[in-house]
Amino acid sequence: MFIALALILTALTTAAQPEGYPANYARAPRFDALICYDPHAEEAHVQFDRQALSFFHKLSYGEGFRYRVVTSMHGMTADTLRQYSVVVWLNFSCSPAERQAFEQYMREGGGWIGFHASAYNDARTGWPWLNEFLGCGPFLCNNWPPQPALVECDRADHPVTRSLPASFVCPASEFYQWNPSPRLDDSVDVLVSLSPKNYPFGLKDVVRWGDFPIVWTNRDYRMVYLNMGHGDEGFIDATQNLLFVNAFRWVVSRDPQGDPFMK
Repeated sequence: MFIALALILTALTTAAQPEGYPANYARAPRFDALICYDPHAEEAHVQFDRQALSFFHKLSYGEGFRYRVVTSMHGMTADTLRQYSVVVWLNFSCSPAERQAFEQYMREGGGWIGFHASAYNDARTGWPWLNEFLGCGPFLCNNWPPQPALVECDRADHPVTRSLPASFVCPASEFYQWNPSPRLDDSVDVLVSLSPKNYPFGLKDVVRWGDFPIVWTNRDYRMVYLNMGHGDEGFIDATQNLLFVNAFRWVVSRDPQGDPFMK
């Protein structure tokens, strides 16, 4: 009886699978990425950035994709940026002279993943479009010192988070809170938030309450923002690493030229 049941289940599973070879091996690099970082930023940001460069390099093993690393977007035009399926900002932001080209690239379907300080914006930075792009207000406050945090996945059905547990502990980082919260923007899907169970959050600078999204996407653009990015512990956790890979892959997969992973 048990053998017969096992055979039936095996047959049903096999029948549900598509025909053909299951793997799709690339014959050439699938896409191009531009990775930007500032080697002169504060030390904790540079620590994360250098580890991130190693992380993305390992993802490119076997020439699955090509990437270029730059420390400035000087001289880049929208035409220059169009050759890249995704632009990754590691605690990076372009100068005022470079903003127009980046804005045009994003409005025309460009892809972006930004970490931590890449989204920092206040009255002094003078870039209101960045808040429109992110779907949130300027920086409000942060915890200090960097510490681990319990986080919760807001969207279990989203490609970025559906392979993650409902909650997990992120490695130590400095997390930013925004006002107004991106959750109030109708175009934003909040994917991961700090759990209220963390409050009071911090030892020197203590965040006591408030909505605290840390990963989200604005559906008006092809983008994901991840608030992680401070210090040398950003890549010690497999779950957080999976989150980074999922975000990177999802943004690339929605390229207007077609999903390169399906080719």
